[in-house]
Amino acid sequence: MAKLDRRSFLRNTALTGAALIAPNITGAEEPAVRSSQPKRKPSDSRLRIGFIGTGLRGQNHVEEALLRSDCEVAAIADPDPRMVADCLKLISEKGGKKPDVYDKGDHDYLNLLKDKNIDAVVIASPWEWHSQQAIAAMQAGKYVGTEVCGGFSLDECWQLVNTQEATGSHLMFLENVCYRRDVMAVMQMVREGLFGELIHLEGGYQHDLRGVKFNDGVTPYDSGVEFGEKGFSEAKWRTKHSVHRNGDLYPTHGVGPVAMMTNINRGNRFLHLTSTASKARGLHEYIVNHPKGGPGHPNAKVLFNLGDVVTTIIKTSNGETILLSHDTGLPRPYSLGFRVQGTGGIWMDVNKSLHIAGKTKAHSWEEAQAWLDRYDHPLWKKYGDDAKAAGHGGMDFFVFNHFVESARRNIAPQIDVYDAATWLAITPLSEASIATGSSPQAFPDFTRGRWTDRKPDFAFGNEF
Repeated sequence: MAKLDRRSFLRNTALTGAALIAPNITGAEEPAVRSSQPKRKPSDSRLRIGFIGTGLRGQNHVEEALLRSDCEVAAIADPDPRMVADCLKLISEKGGKKPDVYDKGDHDYLNLLKDKNIDAVVIASPWEWHSQQAIAAMQAGKYVGTEVCGGFSLDECWQLVNTQEATGSHLMFLENVCYRRDVMAVMQMVREGLFGELIHLEGGYQHDLRGVKFNDGVTPYDSGVEFGEKGFSEAKWRTKHSVHRNGDLYPTHGVGPVAMMTNINRGNRFLHLTSTASKARGLHEYIVNHPKGGPGHPNAKVLFNLGDVVTTIIKTSNGETILLSHDTGLPRPYSLGFRVQGTGGIWMDVNKSLHIAGKTKAHSWEEAQAWLDRYDHPLWKKYGDDAKAAGHGGMDFFVFNHFVESARRNIAPQIDVYDAATWLAITPLSEASIATGSSPQAFPDFTRGRWTDRKPDFAFGNEF
Protein backbone atom coordinates (compact mmCIF):
# COMPACT_ATOMS: atom_id res chain seq x y z
CA MET A 1 0.00 0.00 0.00
CA ALA A 2 2.83 2.38 -0.86
CA LYS A 3 0.35 4.83 -2.40
CA LEU A 4 -1.35 5.17 0.96
CA ASP A 5 1.80 5.61 3.04
CA ARG A 6 0.77 7.96 5.84
CA ARG A 7 4.21 9.46 6.37
CA SER A 8 4.50 10.42 2.70
CA PHE A 9 0.97 11.84 2.66
CA LEU A 10 1.57 13.97 5.73
CA ARG A 11 4.93 15.13 4.40
CA ASN A 12 3.36 16.18 1.10
CA THR A 13 0.41 17.97 2.70
CA ALA A 14 2.75 19.64 5.20
CA LEU A 15 4.66 21.04 2.24
CA THR A 16 1.35 22.28 0.88
CA GLY A 17 0.43 23.92 4.18
CA ALA A 18 3.79 25.19 5.36
CA ALA A 19 5.53 26.31 2.16
CA LEU A 20 2.88 28.12 0.21
CA ILE A 21 4.77 31.04 -1.22
CA ALA A 22 3.39 30.91 -4.72
CA PRO A 23 5.55 30.41 -7.81
CA ASN A 24 6.66 33.61 -9.51
CA ILE A 25 4.16 34.25 -12.30
CA THR A 26 5.36 37.69 -13.43
CA GLY A 27 8.85 36.88 -14.69
CA ALA A 28 10.45 39.09 -12.03
CA GLU A 29 13.29 37.79 -9.89
CA GLU A 30 11.27 38.07 -6.69
CA PRO A 31 7.77 36.73 -5.91
CA ALA A 32 5.11 39.03 -7.27
CA VAL A 33 3.63 41.45 -4.73
CA ARG A 34 1.12 44.12 -5.75
CA SER A 35 1.06 47.36 -3.85
CA SER A 36 -2.27 48.47 -5.22
CA GLN A 37 -5.52 47.02 -6.49
CA PRO A 38 -7.09 47.61 -9.91
CA LYS A 39 -9.46 50.54 -10.17
CA ARG A 40 -13.12 50.00 -9.42
CA LYS A 41 -14.93 48.53 -12.39
CA PRO A 42 -17.52 50.76 -14.05
CA SER A 43 -21.04 49.81 -13.14
CA ASP A 44 -21.80 48.86 -16.73
CA SER A 45 -18.78 46.56 -17.18
CA ARG A 46 -18.80 42.82 -16.62
CA LEU A 47 -16.63 41.11 -14.05
CA ARG A 48 -14.34 38.69 -15.87
CA ILE A 49 -13.88 35.61 -13.71
CA GLY A 50 -11.42 32.74 -14.00
CA PHE A 51 -12.49 29.46 -12.42
CA ILE A 52 -9.72 27.28 -10.97
CA GLY A 53 -11.15 23.81 -10.44
CA THR A 54 -14.06 22.67 -12.59
CA GLY A 55 -15.22 19.62 -10.66
CA LEU A 56 -18.77 19.29 -9.42
CA ARG A 57 -18.49 22.23 -7.02
CA GLY A 58 -16.64 24.38 -9.51
CA GLN A 59 -19.37 23.75 -12.06
CA ASN A 60 -21.93 24.97 -9.50
CA HIS A 61 -20.11 28.32 -9.41
CA VAL A 62 -19.79 28.47 -13.19
CA GLU A 63 -23.53 27.92 -13.48
CA GLU A 64 -24.20 30.75 -11.04
CA ALA A 65 -22.04 33.04 -13.15
CA LEU A 66 -23.86 32.03 -16.32
CA LEU A 67 -27.16 33.11 -14.78
CA ARG A 68 -25.88 36.67 -14.34
CA SER A 69 -25.50 39.53 -16.81
CA ASP A 70 -22.83 41.34 -14.78
CA CYS A 71 -20.07 38.75 -15.00
CA GLU A 72 -18.39 36.55 -17.58
CA VAL A 73 -16.85 33.08 -17.42
CA ALA A 74 -13.57 34.22 -18.94
CA ALA A 75 -11.35 31.20 -18.25
CA ILE A 76 -11.26 27.81 -16.59
CA ALA A 77 -8.31 25.80 -15.29
CA ASP A 78 -8.27 22.13 -14.36
CA PRO A 79 -5.91 19.24 -15.19
CA ASP A 80 -8.79 16.73 -15.33
CA PRO A 81 -9.94 16.40 -18.98
CA ARG A 82 -13.32 14.95 -18.04
CA MET A 83 -14.17 17.83 -15.72
CA VAL A 84 -13.00 20.39 -18.28
CA ALA A 85 -15.17 18.75 -20.94
CA ASP A 86 -18.19 18.65 -18.62
CA CYS A 87 -17.72 22.32 -17.74
CA LEU A 88 -17.40 23.38 -21.37
CA LYS A 89 -20.55 21.42 -22.16
CA LEU A 90 -22.39 23.20 -19.34
CA ILE A 91 -21.26 26.59 -20.62
CA SER A 92 -22.34 25.74 -24.15
CA GLU A 93 -25.75 24.47 -23.04
CA LYS A 94 -26.34 27.67 -21.06
CA GLY A 95 -25.47 29.81 -24.07
CA GLY A 96 -22.17 31.07 -22.73
CA LYS A 97 -19.12 32.02 -24.77
CA LYS A 98 -16.33 29.43 -24.76
CA PRO A 99 -13.73 30.51 -22.15
CA ASP A 100 -9.98 30.24 -22.35
CA VAL A 101 -8.95 26.80 -21.11
CA TYR A 102 -5.88 25.99 -19.00
CA ASP A 103 -5.63 22.22 -18.75
CA LYS A 104 -1.93 21.52 -19.28
CA GLY A 105 -1.14 20.03 -15.89
CA ASP A 106 -1.49 20.92 -12.22
CA HIS A 107 0.18 24.33 -12.48
CA ASP A 108 -1.35 25.67 -15.69
CA TYR A 109 -3.61 27.83 -13.51
CA LEU A 110 -0.56 30.09 -13.13
CA ASN A 111 -0.91 30.99 -16.78
CA LEU A 112 -4.56 31.88 -16.20
CA LEU A 113 -3.41 34.27 -13.47
CA LYS A 114 -1.10 36.05 -15.92
CA ASP A 115 -4.10 37.24 -17.93
CA LYS A 116 -4.47 40.90 -16.96
CA ASN A 117 -8.01 40.96 -18.32
CA ILE A 118 -9.22 38.57 -15.63
CA ASP A 119 -10.54 40.52 -12.65
CA ALA A 120 -11.35 37.76 -10.19
CA VAL A 121 -10.89 34.05 -9.63
CA VAL A 122 -13.00 31.39 -7.95
CA ILE A 123 -11.07 28.44 -6.50
CA ALA A 124 -12.87 25.10 -6.17
CA SER A 125 -9.99 22.65 -6.49
CA PRO A 126 -9.12 19.80 -4.09
CA TRP A 127 -8.43 21.04 -0.56
CA GLU A 128 -4.65 20.83 -0.68
CA TRP A 129 -4.51 23.33 -3.56
CA HIS A 130 -6.74 26.07 -2.16
CA SER A 131 -4.21 28.15 -0.28
CA GLN A 132 -1.33 28.10 -2.73
CA GLN A 133 -3.71 29.01 -5.55
CA ALA A 134 -5.28 31.78 -3.47
CA ILE A 135 -1.87 33.17 -2.57
CA ALA A 136 -0.76 33.14 -6.21
CA ALA A 137 -4.02 34.82 -7.24
CA MET A 138 -3.67 37.57 -4.63
CA GLN A 139 -0.07 38.15 -5.72
CA ALA A 140 -1.36 38.49 -9.28
CA GLY A 141 -3.80 41.20 -8.15
CA LYS A 142 -6.97 39.17 -8.58
CA TYR A 143 -10.01 39.39 -6.34
CA VAL A 144 -10.16 35.89 -4.84
CA GLY A 145 -13.06 33.68 -3.83
CA THR A 146 -11.95 30.37 -2.39
CA GLU A 147 -14.04 27.36 -1.49
CA VAL A 148 -14.14 26.04 2.05
CA CYS A 149 -12.20 23.22 3.68
CA GLY A 150 -10.01 22.69 6.72
CA GLY A 151 -6.44 23.95 6.92
CA PHE A 152 -3.25 21.92 6.98
CA SER A 153 -1.14 24.12 9.25
CA LEU A 154 -1.23 27.38 11.15
CA ASP A 155 1.57 28.63 8.92
CA GLU A 156 -0.72 28.18 5.92
CA CYS A 157 -3.33 30.37 7.62
CA TRP A 158 -0.78 33.06 8.41
CA GLN A 159 0.45 33.07 4.82
CA LEU A 160 -3.06 33.81 3.57
CA VAL A 161 -3.34 36.74 5.98
CA ASN A 162 0.16 38.03 5.27
CA THR A 163 -0.34 37.87 1.50
CA GLN A 164 -3.64 39.73 1.65
CA GLU A 165 -2.16 42.44 3.85
CA ALA A 166 0.96 42.76 1.67
CA THR A 167 -0.82 42.87 -1.68
CA GLY A 168 -4.12 44.54 -0.83
CA SER A 169 -5.89 41.93 -2.94
CA HIS A 170 -9.10 40.81 -1.27
CA LEU A 171 -10.03 37.23 -0.41
CA MET A 172 -13.56 36.01 0.26
CA PHE A 173 -14.12 32.67 1.94
CA LEU A 174 -17.11 31.17 0.12
CA GLU A 175 -19.00 29.74 3.10
CA ASN A 176 -22.51 29.42 1.74
CA VAL A 177 -24.15 28.16 4.95
CA CYS A 178 -23.77 31.62 6.46
CA TYR A 179 -26.56 32.53 4.02
CA ARG A 180 -28.93 29.65 4.80
CA ARG A 181 -32.40 31.09 5.21
CA ASP A 182 -33.21 29.70 8.66
CA VAL A 183 -29.71 30.53 9.91
CA MET A 184 -30.06 34.14 8.81
CA ALA A 185 -33.49 34.41 10.43
CA VAL A 186 -32.06 33.09 13.70
CA MET A 187 -29.23 35.61 13.40
CA GLN A 188 -31.87 38.34 13.17
CA MET A 189 -33.45 36.96 16.34
CA VAL A 190 -30.05 36.94 18.06
CA ARG A 191 -29.47 40.56 17.11
CA GLU A 192 -32.88 41.58 18.38
CA GLY A 193 -32.19 39.90 21.72
CA LEU A 194 -34.78 37.11 21.66
CA PHE A 195 -32.26 34.59 22.98
CA GLY A 196 -30.85 36.96 25.55
CA GLU A 197 -27.09 36.82 26.11
CA LEU A 198 -25.60 33.97 24.12
CA ILE A 199 -24.10 31.17 26.21
CA HIS A 200 -23.63 28.06 24.05
CA LEU A 201 -23.79 27.31 20.32
CA GLU A 202 -23.39 24.19 18.23
CA GLY A 203 -22.86 23.29 14.61
CA GLY A 204 -21.10 20.69 12.55
CA TYR A 205 -20.78 18.64 9.44
CA GLN A 206 -22.92 15.56 10.00
CA HIS A 207 -23.27 14.01 6.56
CA ASP A 208 -23.03 10.39 5.44
CA LEU A 209 -20.27 10.73 2.84
CA ARG A 210 -19.47 7.05 2.39
CA GLY A 211 -21.03 7.10 -1.08
CA VAL A 212 -18.94 10.18 -1.95
CA LYS A 213 -15.66 8.87 -0.59
CA PHE A 214 -16.02 5.61 -2.54
CA ASN A 215 -17.31 4.90 -6.05
CA ASP A 216 -16.63 2.79 -9.12
CA GLY A 217 -14.31 5.33 -10.72
CA VAL A 218 -16.91 6.32 -13.30
CA THR A 219 -19.92 7.67 -11.43
CA PRO A 220 -20.21 9.28 -7.97
CA TYR A 221 -22.40 8.34 -5.04
CA ASP A 222 -22.58 4.81 -3.73
CA SER A 223 -21.44 3.06 -6.91
CA GLY A 224 -18.46 1.12 -5.59
CA VAL A 225 -15.60 1.05 -3.08
CA GLU A 226 -12.70 2.57 -5.05
CA PHE A 227 -10.85 5.76 -4.21
CA GLY A 228 -7.58 7.52 -5.06
CA GLU A 229 -6.41 6.94 -8.61
CA LYS A 230 -9.26 4.48 -9.20
CA GLY A 231 -11.94 6.84 -7.87
CA PHE A 232 -14.07 9.54 -9.47
CA SER A 233 -14.58 13.14 -8.42
CA GLU A 234 -14.04 13.66 -4.68
CA ALA A 235 -13.13 10.00 -4.17
CA LYS A 236 -9.93 10.76 -6.09
CA TRP A 237 -8.59 12.99 -3.33
CA ARG A 238 -10.93 13.45 -0.37
CA THR A 239 -10.85 9.87 0.93
CA LYS A 240 -7.07 9.93 1.39
CA HIS A 241 -7.54 12.49 4.14
CA SER A 242 -9.67 9.96 6.03
CA VAL A 243 -6.86 7.44 5.72
CA HIS A 244 -4.08 9.64 7.03
CA ARG A 245 -5.59 12.36 9.23
CA ASN A 246 -7.62 12.55 12.44
CA GLY A 247 -9.37 15.79 13.29
CA ASP A 248 -12.25 18.02 12.29
CA LEU A 249 -11.40 18.05 8.59
CA TYR A 250 -14.37 20.16 7.45
CA PRO A 251 -15.39 22.62 10.16
CA THR A 252 -16.57 25.72 8.34
CA HIS A 253 -20.20 24.86 7.51
CA GLY A 254 -20.82 24.49 11.23
CA VAL A 255 -18.61 27.22 12.60
CA GLY A 256 -19.27 29.96 10.03
CA PRO A 257 -22.82 30.90 11.02
CA VAL A 258 -22.22 30.70 14.78
CA ALA A 259 -18.99 32.68 14.40
CA MET A 260 -20.99 35.46 12.78
CA MET A 261 -23.64 35.29 15.51
CA THR A 262 -20.95 35.65 18.18
CA ASN A 263 -19.04 38.38 16.30
CA ILE A 264 -15.77 36.46 16.01
CA ASN A 265 -12.92 38.74 14.84
CA ARG A 266 -15.29 41.67 15.43
CA GLY A 267 -15.30 42.29 19.18
CA ASN A 268 -14.84 38.62 20.07
CA ARG A 269 -12.34 35.88 19.21
CA PHE A 270 -11.68 32.17 19.61
CA LEU A 271 -9.30 31.49 22.49
CA HIS A 272 -8.68 27.74 22.49
CA LEU A 273 -10.18 24.38 21.59
CA THR A 274 -10.08 20.76 22.65
CA SER A 275 -10.96 17.86 20.34
CA THR A 276 -11.74 14.18 20.83
CA ALA A 277 -12.14 11.49 18.19
CA SER A 278 -14.04 8.23 18.42
CA LYS A 279 -12.71 5.00 16.98
CA ALA A 280 -12.83 4.53 13.20
CA ARG A 281 -15.12 1.77 11.95
CA GLY A 282 -17.67 3.19 9.49
CA LEU A 283 -15.61 3.37 6.29
CA HIS A 284 -14.18 -0.13 6.76
CA GLU A 285 -17.65 -1.57 7.36
CA TYR A 286 -18.91 0.17 4.24
CA ILE A 287 -16.24 -1.49 2.10
CA VAL A 288 -16.77 -4.92 3.65
CA ASN A 289 -20.56 -4.82 3.25
CA HIS A 290 -20.79 -3.19 -0.19
CA PRO A 291 -21.82 -5.47 -3.08
CA LYS A 292 -18.71 -4.41 -5.00
CA GLY A 293 -16.48 -4.79 -1.96
CA GLY A 294 -16.26 -7.51 0.64
CA PRO A 295 -13.70 -8.79 3.15
CA GLY A 296 -11.38 -9.84 0.34
CA HIS A 297 -11.35 -6.49 -1.47
CA PRO A 298 -7.93 -4.76 -1.30
CA ASN A 299 -9.47 -1.64 0.24
CA ALA A 300 -10.79 -3.75 3.13
CA LYS A 301 -7.18 -3.85 4.33
CA VAL A 302 -6.87 -0.05 4.47
CA LEU A 303 -6.68 1.34 7.99
CA PHE A 304 -8.62 4.59 8.31
CA ASN A 305 -7.23 7.07 10.79
CA LEU A 306 -10.15 9.53 10.92
CA GLY A 307 -12.43 8.90 13.89
CA ASP A 308 -16.04 8.38 12.87
CA VAL A 309 -17.18 11.19 15.17
CA VAL A 310 -14.87 14.08 16.04
CA THR A 311 -16.08 16.49 18.72
CA THR A 312 -14.51 19.90 19.27
CA ILE A 313 -15.23 22.47 21.97
CA ILE A 314 -14.15 26.09 21.41
CA LYS A 315 -14.03 28.79 24.10
CA THR A 316 -14.41 32.42 23.06
CA SER A 317 -13.04 35.60 24.61
CA ASN A 318 -16.57 36.70 25.55
CA GLY A 319 -17.24 33.43 27.36
CA GLU A 320 -19.42 31.47 24.92
CA THR A 321 -18.73 27.81 24.22
CA ILE A 322 -19.11 26.34 20.73
CA LEU A 323 -19.43 22.63 20.06
CA LEU A 324 -18.54 21.35 16.58
CA SER A 325 -19.16 17.83 15.30
CA HIS A 326 -17.56 16.11 12.32
CA ASP A 327 -19.44 12.91 11.41
CA THR A 328 -19.06 11.66 7.83
CA GLY A 329 -18.34 7.93 8.07
CA LEU A 330 -21.51 6.46 9.55
CA PRO A 331 -25.07 5.97 8.28
CA ARG A 332 -27.14 8.98 9.31
CA PRO A 333 -29.47 11.67 7.93
CA TYR A 334 -27.83 14.94 6.92
CA SER A 335 -27.76 17.67 9.56
CA LEU A 336 -25.51 20.57 10.42
CA GLY A 337 -26.80 20.29 13.97
CA PHE A 338 -27.15 23.97 14.78
CA ARG A 339 -28.04 25.05 18.30
CA VAL A 340 -28.20 28.62 19.55
CA GLN A 341 -28.79 29.01 23.29
CA GLY A 342 -28.78 32.01 25.56
CA THR A 343 -30.25 33.37 28.75
CA GLY A 344 -33.57 33.97 26.98
CA GLY A 345 -34.12 30.81 24.99
CA ILE A 346 -32.88 28.21 22.54
CA TRP A 347 -33.21 27.20 18.87
CA MET A 348 -32.26 23.77 17.58
CA ASP A 349 -31.90 22.82 13.93
CA VAL A 350 -32.35 19.08 14.36
CA ASN A 351 -35.90 19.28 15.73
CA LYS A 352 -36.75 22.54 13.92
CA SER A 353 -37.99 23.96 17.20
CA LEU A 354 -37.28 26.72 19.66
CA HIS A 355 -38.15 27.95 23.11
CA ILE A 356 -38.29 31.66 24.04
CA ALA A 357 -38.73 32.42 27.71
CA GLY A 358 -41.97 34.26 28.34
CA LYS A 359 -43.07 34.00 24.70
CA THR A 360 -43.57 30.26 24.21
CA LYS A 361 -45.11 27.65 26.51
CA ALA A 362 -42.98 26.98 29.58
CA HIS A 363 -40.73 23.90 29.42
CA SER A 364 -41.97 23.09 25.90
CA TRP A 365 -40.68 23.20 22.37
CA GLU A 366 -42.52 25.20 19.76
CA GLU A 367 -42.23 24.67 16.03
CA ALA A 368 -39.78 27.28 14.76
CA GLN A 369 -41.08 27.99 11.27
CA ALA A 370 -43.53 30.74 12.20
CA TRP A 371 -40.75 32.54 14.06
CA LEU A 372 -38.33 32.06 11.16
CA ASP A 373 -40.91 33.53 8.79
CA ARG A 374 -41.45 36.50 11.10
CA TYR A 375 -37.71 37.24 11.31
CA ASP A 376 -36.88 36.42 7.69
CA HIS A 377 -33.70 38.27 6.81
CA PRO A 378 -33.99 41.37 4.56
CA LEU A 379 -31.59 39.82 2.04
CA TRP A 380 -33.88 36.83 1.62
CA LYS A 381 -36.89 39.12 1.31
CA LYS A 382 -35.10 41.08 -1.40
CA TYR A 383 -33.45 38.25 -3.36
CA GLY A 384 -35.49 35.19 -2.48
CA ASP A 385 -36.99 34.90 -5.96
CA ASP A 386 -33.55 35.25 -7.58
CA ALA A 387 -32.19 32.51 -5.33
CA LYS A 388 -34.78 29.92 -6.37
CA ALA A 389 -32.67 28.66 -9.26
CA ALA A 390 -29.48 28.44 -7.17
CA GLY A 391 -28.02 25.38 -5.53
CA HIS A 392 -28.15 24.30 -1.89
CA GLY A 393 -31.57 25.76 -1.27
CA GLY A 394 -30.64 29.18 -2.60
CA MET A 395 -27.55 29.68 -0.44
CA ASP A 396 -25.27 29.55 -3.47
CA PHE A 397 -26.94 32.61 -4.99
CA PHE A 398 -26.21 34.73 -1.92
CA VAL A 399 -22.57 33.75 -1.44
CA PHE A 400 -21.81 34.18 -5.15
CA ASN A 401 -23.77 37.44 -5.33
CA HIS A 402 -21.77 38.89 -2.45
CA PHE A 403 -18.54 37.78 -4.12
CA VAL A 404 -19.46 39.37 -7.45
CA GLU A 405 -20.77 42.61 -5.97
CA SER A 406 -17.76 42.99 -3.66
CA ALA A 407 -15.33 42.24 -6.49
CA ARG A 408 -17.03 44.73 -8.83
CA ARG A 409 -16.65 47.42 -6.18
CA ASN A 410 -13.20 46.13 -5.13
CA ILE A 411 -14.17 46.27 -1.45
CA ALA A 412 -13.41 43.86 1.37
CA PRO A 413 -15.94 41.03 1.58
CA GLN A 414 -17.87 40.40 4.75
CA ILE A 415 -16.42 36.87 5.05
CA ASP A 416 -12.80 37.90 4.77
CA VAL A 417 -9.28 36.54 5.04
CA TYR A 418 -9.31 36.76 8.84
CA ASP A 419 -12.42 34.59 8.96
CA ALA A 420 -10.82 32.19 6.49
CA ALA A 421 -7.66 31.86 8.56
CA THR A 422 -9.53 31.47 11.85
CA TRP A 423 -11.95 28.85 10.58
CA LEU A 424 -9.27 26.95 8.64
CA ALA A 425 -7.13 26.84 11.79
CA ILE A 426 -9.70 24.64 13.54
CA THR A 427 -8.51 21.62 11.57
CA PRO A 428 -4.78 21.63 12.44
CA LEU A 429 -5.59 22.64 16.01
CA SER A 430 -8.05 19.76 16.35
CA GLU A 431 -5.51 17.34 14.89
CA ALA A 432 -2.93 18.53 17.40
CA SER A 433 -5.41 18.26 20.27
CA ILE A 434 -6.39 14.70 19.40
CA ALA A 435 -2.76 13.67 18.90
CA THR A 436 -1.89 14.91 22.39
CA GLY A 437 -4.73 13.36 24.37
CA SER A 438 -7.33 16.11 23.79
CA SER A 439 -5.07 18.82 25.11
CA PRO A 440 -6.14 22.48 24.77
CA GLN A 441 -4.77 24.28 21.70
CA ALA A 442 -4.61 28.07 21.55
CA PHE A 443 -5.89 29.99 18.53
CA PRO A 444 -3.55 32.56 17.02
CA ASP A 445 -4.97 36.05 16.73
CA PHE A 446 -4.86 36.47 12.97
CA THR A 447 -6.15 40.05 13.28
CA ARG A 448 -3.12 41.03 15.37
CA GLY A 449 -5.31 42.63 18.01
CA ARG A 450 -7.62 44.44 15.62
CA TRP A 451 -10.56 42.23 16.63
CA THR A 452 -11.13 44.53 19.59
CA ASP A 453 -11.95 47.46 17.28
CA ARG A 454 -13.45 45.76 14.22
CA LYS A 455 -17.23 46.11 14.07
CA PRO A 456 -19.74 43.39 13.14
CA ASP A 457 -20.62 43.82 9.49
CA PHE A 458 -22.09 40.58 8.19
CA ALA A 459 -25.51 40.91 6.53
CA PHE A 460 -26.84 43.89 8.45
CA GLY A 461 -29.10 45.01 5.66
CA ASN A 462 -29.47 45.42 1.91
CA GLU A 463 -25.76 45.86 1.22
CA PHE A 464 -26.08 45.73 -2.55
